[in-house]
Amino acid sequence: MLQPVKLFAALLKWPLWPLLKYKVVPEQPVEELALDKNRPLFYVCTTESAADLAAIRRVCAALDLPDPAANVNLNGTEHPRTLFLEKPHTLVFKRGKTTALEQGRELLQAHLQDPALNAQLVPVALLWGRAPGKENSIKWLLGEAHAPNWLAKLLIVLISGRHSLVRFSRAVSLQQMAAQFGAETATAHKLLRMSRFHFYRQRLAATGPKLVNRAQLFNSLLAAPALKKAIDDEAKSKRISVKAARLEARKLLLEIAADYRASTLRVGDRVLRWLWHKLYTGIKVNNADMLRDLAQKGHEIVYVPCHRSHMDYLLLSYVIYQQGLAPPHIAAGINLNFWPAGPIFRRGGAFFIRRSFSGNKLYSAVFREYLCQLFSKGYSIKYYSEGGRSRTGRLLQPKTGMLAMTLQSMLRGIERPVTLVPVYLGYEHVMEVNTYLRELKGSGKQKESAWGVLKAIRNLRDYGYGYVNFGEPVTLNNYLSQQVPDWKQNIHPLEVQKPQWLNPVVAQLAEQMMQRINQAAALNSINLIALCLLATDKHTLTRAELAEQISFYLELQRSVPYHHQITQPQDTAEQLIDHALSLRKVGQHNDSFGQLISLNDDNAILLSYYRNNILHVFMLPAIIASAILHQRNLSLAQLTAIVQQLYPLLQQELFLQISSVETYCAAILQQLTASGLAEQHGDNYRAPVQHSKGYFMLSLLAHNAEHTLQRYAMVLQLVTSQGPQSRSELEKHSHELAQRLLQLHGITAPEYYDKQLFATLVNALKDNGYTHTDEHSRVSATAQLHQLNDTVSQLLRNEVVQSIHSILPATAS
Repeated sequence: MLQPVKLFAALLKWPLWPLLKYKVVPEQPVEELALDKNRPLFYVCTTESAADLAAIRRVCAALDLPDPAANVNLNGTEHPRTLFLEKPHTLVFKRGKTTALEQGRELLQAHLQDPALNAQLVPVALLWGRAPGKENSIKWLLGEAHAPNWLAKLLIVLISGRHSLVRFSRAVSLQQMAAQFGAETATAHKLLRMSRFHFYRQRLAATGPKLVNRAQLFNSLLAAPALKKAIDDEAKSKRISVKAARLEARKLLLEIAADYRASTLRVGDRVLRWLWHKLYTGIKVNNADMLRDLAQKGHEIVYVPCHRSHMDYLLLSYVIYQQGLAPPHIAAGINLNFWPAGPIFRRGGAFFIRRSFSGNKLYSAVFREYLCQLFSKGYSIKYYSEGGRSRTGRLLQPKTGMLAMTLQSMLRGIERPVTLVPVYLGYEHVMEVNTYLRELKGSGKQKESAWGVLKAIRNLRDYGYGYVNFGEPVTLNNYLSQQVPDWKQNIHPLEVQKPQWLNPVVAQLAEQMMQRINQAAALNSINLIALCLLATDKHTLTRAELAEQISFYLELQRSVPYHHQITQPQDTAEQLIDHALSLRKVGQHNDSFGQLISLNDDNAILLSYYRNNILHVFMLPAIIASAILHQRNLSLAQLTAIVQQLYPLLQQELFLQISSVETYCAAILQQLTASGLAEQHGDNYRAPVQHSKGYFMLSLLAHNAEHTLQRYAMVLQLVTSQGPQSRSELEKHSHELAQRLLQLHGITAPEYYDKQLFATLVNALKDNGYTHTDEHSRVSATAQLHQLNDTVSQLLRNEVVQSIHSILPATAS
């Protein structure tokens, strides 16, 4: 590296100070990338620029990393710490070459001579601004030019310096490189080629592909063979001219298409940073390194999050942007296309989708062609497979339309690997939660409006933590090769394909994505406290009892994790309780005997939403606890048989996925015994003596399965006692029976109002052979259903079972 560049970089330190504002990814590169400060460390960067060097020096100083402008002494020889891959363009003369090739060869040679050196070469990507640029644009001066000259760099720093991104990547071991490939010039060339390709991928991941002019995009879509055929069909079916049908298709594109703009993202980043600081104590992000690795490897990423709140749209895009990645294009409901939110969302990458495509073949064709175009251009996509926000806190049954169109886009011949990333979104407070129960009770969904947004903003306060957990990804290319080995035979670049295998593969994939969302759940103070307090009759526990139950749940997940991606709070149970008190989610009452933690009636209903976010994590332990509590002296085999009998229904409703039910049950029993919640006598297990602490804690755990088992008992008793009935009658009677139980037993669970849960259970009973449909399309019981009904009844309190039996004659038609 030339000494003048170092000197000029030193001179730029203070002039650059007000012009440079940067985001570092990852935030703590030393810890997250496992950099060893005791080993020699070198940097590799793209352009030999004084401005770049000055900026990277400032970043490294802030991170307590070695100075990029310094030299490193290896065995008595001084080596520049930073390798630059190329020189900038010049205004007049032809640009020369850097000394990177010679530096690389010397470093490799030094490691051949002394393998103990083991120096680290860390790629550092510096992006002045994150605008992707536009196709066929002449605005190369604003960051689109490769290695710009000094005048262009001056304009870039002035315009984009305060929107810079610095990305550190995993270190390359020079010792391994030298040992494997030697220290020849060819090896140094290989190292530099790898670095150039790495930085190209980094830029693409951070900015996304270049944007297409909207008018040009529409023209290319309207000229696509599949859409031209749909326009012709529309003209014939409606007896209008092709020109009129084409105008209608263009109107649909205007309704659907995003108008992605980098300026909106920059402003949005600032606004959302202020908003999150106003709303939340913090945003906790997990497994983001996996996401960055996928982008670095060139994957087309499709984000598939759960849907809790309208905040999801903003929070996930913000987190992705903060991870140094280009925000995705977002499939948003057409209900959000109201002024002023609609135009803002559209400029932020949202494209709008109607609730239903049925009966509108032209709309379906236009939307499918637009989505395929996004994939073919390489844009990341985000859509919610649930189709709408969960009103109960549980995952909804997935809608498969977007997944199907994703696979159909692959059958048009996308070259890049397409990877689905499940995302668990969790909150300690969901802004809309107060309206959800009213909607479940039948008040109707409130229409989104600007006035509603203003009212929400006026009520902003601290809502605790938000959680964004990225789950285990599914690479569609590999998935299809496993499920349909010859799937590539169906590829046709011009036509929409719908092979026979598409629907069953999509259904299976949708189920797997929901399971992986649940496997990435976040335990937090609010859902853990809700799990404990809602299990009591008066929604009250002493502080000591609550802390002990929370500690037990955390230890249960540490010892027998539902899945390794479940995240747990690092705070103690006492700290979690204090945090919930600060958020006013629970109340505290002091008397002469100590402190009581309780919920009022309104909060009890609301907190059931947060309990349901993690109910799947504790459902099988709760089933085992219920069996031990209500049936004495059960062996491991008997307990496992009970869980295996219920597991298919629970799996379909709660999207469970346990690799071995028998192994999991054995581990849970061992932990319950070790914690004093169960006693082992020979080969059998039983509950501790009543009035003991262990019995009380076991009953709290068992209660988490009670509402689910009660709903099962209603439907099973209706089918076994009322005889064959239509599916609609069965669902209607189940819902009516649930309302009666709500009144009789003071139940405060929002899922009792959710008709879809009963429909899901009826489906699960049919899919698993517990019911069959007779020649009149009526649901009838099988012998296995009677056995299941007996099992469920034995896991419930006698008074609940008696209530169901006494009510049933009144519900029969």
